[in-house]
Amino acid sequence: MKSEIPSSVDVRPPRPFRMLFTSSRRSARLARRLTAERLDAWGVPYDSEPARSAELIVAELAANAVRHGFVTGRDFELRLDTPPGLVRVEVSDALGERLPPQHPSIPPAGAESGYGLLLVDALASRWGVTPRAPVGKTVWAELKL
Repeated sequence: MKSEIPSSVDVRPPRPFRMLFTSSRRSARLARRLTAERLDAWGVPYDSEPARSAELIVAELAANAVRHGFVTGRDFELRLDTPPGLVRVEVSDALGERLPPQHPSIPPAGAESGYGLLLVDALASRWGVTPRAPVGKTVWAELKL
């Protein structure tokens, strides 16, 4: 006998999504993968432009949290939400003393790094940095759906 879920039960994944990750490159990759899965569950298809853009933004912000926001024994946090018409991404780390530049510049010719925030700036409708209590910072980005 097949059981049916009553129509009054909400089976959609809860919003917002929050998860702590150890500060490692592997965790940054996992954060990107979970972003794709969570957005798809919320109705933003895997291959849509907003989903792909959100994945890239999470990859860059998580990599920056691991590389530039690392504090021994502290995790970074990913938070995702879809307020009306938007995808909002937040990545928090424990190092509030090192803030990303508000206006990223093009790295010198031949540089192998330094392009991540340019990518975030190009893909996001808007982005910024806010302090995180009790310590750290949150880098956030919003994309229009």
